[in-house]
This record gives sequence, structure tokens and C-alpha cells, in this order.
Amino acid sequence: MGVDLNLLVSLNALLEERSVSRAATRLHLSQPTLSTALSRLRRHFGDELLVRTGNTYRLTPLAEELLETTGQALSWTDRIFDTRPRFVPEASEREFTLVMSDAQLPIFGRALASIVASEAPRVRLRFEHSTARMISPGVDWLRDIDALVLPQGILADAPSLDLYGDRWVCVIAASADRRGPLSLAEMSERPWVTPYHPRMPVLSALHRMRQSGVEPRAAISTEDFLAVPHLVAGSDRVGLMPERVARLAAVFEGVTIVDAPFELGMLVEALWWHPVHERDPAHRWLRQVAVRAANSLADTAAPLPAE
Repeated sequence: MGVDLNLLVSLNALLEERSVSRAATRLHLSQPTLSTALSRLRRHFGDELLVRTGNTYRLTPLAEELLETTGQALSWTDRIFDTRPRFVPEASEREFTLVMSDAQLPIFGRALASIVASEAPRVRLRFEHSTARMISPGVDWLRDIDALVLPQGILADAPSLDLYGDRWVCVIAASADRRGPLSLAEMSERPWVTPYHPRMPVLSALHRMRQSGVEPRAAISTEDFLAVPHLVAGSDRVGLMPERVARLAAVFEGVTIVDAPFELGMLVEALWWHPVHERDPAHRWLRQVAVRAANSLADTAAPLPAE
């Protein structure tokens, strides 16, 4: 190939900063050095990459495309050179990227962060928000992260391990005179706040409702579980949430947990990763910590269902 891989660092800085001077400052290099690097990159790609418009630069279409991959390429380069035959948590400065929903973050994410802080104080955790758009493309994008926390039944053809169980529950606005579970009539007549799209396979609770003769009217759907209590409080809406995060919300957000007249079902949260990470000593440590973090939640809510 004959390309100086050091140019990758310069390319990433130039594309992100959209400025030769700012890229030079970021990399602690002189402007002439970055200008030379930009000239070499332009010759290599046969494209201007950065085009001056007045006092600023804009990215060419090719540069916009490259911007999406240079950061990932640098991350993988760093990971390659950080790989060791064994992982020493207390000495590592590695960053792990995990994708999970906002409902998992204050429960499992907090427990995981606590163990990591205790055993590997210089290890960094990066939490990214899972969305339906991220999940639907399949497992290939798992290459770019360390792990995904997602209920069983969504992905296939990727390694996974079960972490903890949770129950689906309903939340309504807190009321001093409210007694007893929701009735079938209330479940059919009240407007609902549902997480994600109602047809997402993760929402087994909605399938159970339909099997019981209830067709919930989803007035609002959101990919933020933590927003559900705010959208329910002070209204006649019913929200659908995992029990663990609903318990947290019931303390602060003006909602109360109510039972349905039938069992809404269980979630089994699992850790998923790409097979490329399988033998990485650091990743094996991360998976072990994830299991211990999940086990620490055992006495706080619903256990995993029996086999």
C-alpha cells in the first residue's frame, strides 16, 4: 500500500476540526507540518477534502464519508497496540464502549461502574444509548463497540450471556385514593405511553395484552424509558416500564406502580458482543465483571425465570 499510517491521525484531526490551524493545535504540531500532511492526503485520495469557503473550511462529500470511518479506524488501531497476552485491570487505561437503554443505565450500568471503579480505576466506560435504528441492522455493527445490553429475543447469531431478569409493570399518576389493579376496561380505554415501537419484539407485554383481549391505545411512544413517568404524571395515561426502573421513578416522579389483571411477562436482559472480541483478555474480564454486576442486583427485584 505504501501509505504512512501516521497520516490517519492527521486525517482524523483535519476532518473533525475542519481547520488546519485547529488540527495542528490539537496534535501539538506546526501549521506547516499539517499543511504538508493535507497535501499528501489530497494526492492520495485525489480529492481536496477541505475546501475554503470564506474564512472557514467545508468538507467535500468524500471527506464527509471518510469522517464516519476514521474515528473507528483509530479506535481499532489503539486497541490493536493495547492488546496484551493478559489483562491487568488495575494498570489498564482502556476504554470500553457499551450500548444500553436508559432503563438499564441506572440499574445495571451503575453496578458495573461501581465494580470497574473499584478494580480498574483508570479504565473508562463509555455508555451509548440503544435505539431501534441501531438494533435493526443486525450484528455487524457490534464490531465497533464492546458490548450491547439487550433483552433476549432481539438478536441472533452473536455470542451472549444472560444477566438479570425484570418484570414488565404499569405505572399511573400517583393518587391517594387509588386502590387495586387496573381493570381490563381501564387498560383498553386509557391512553398509553409505550417504549419503542409497539411492534418491537422486545415488547412481549403488548403481545400478552392482546392475547388477553386488550388492544392498548399508544398515544405516545418513546425510546427513553426514563421519560415515561414524566409523560404519565398528572395525566390519565398508563405507562409500560421494567419494574426495576419503575421502582426508582415511583419514589421521585409522581407515579405509582399498579398491577395488571394478568401477568405482563418477563424481560431477560443479556450481554451481546461480536465474535471478534471472544478471545480478547480484556473483553473476557469485562464479561466477568458484567456477570458480577448483574448478580449484585439479585436481591433488588425479579430473578431470572427458571429453566
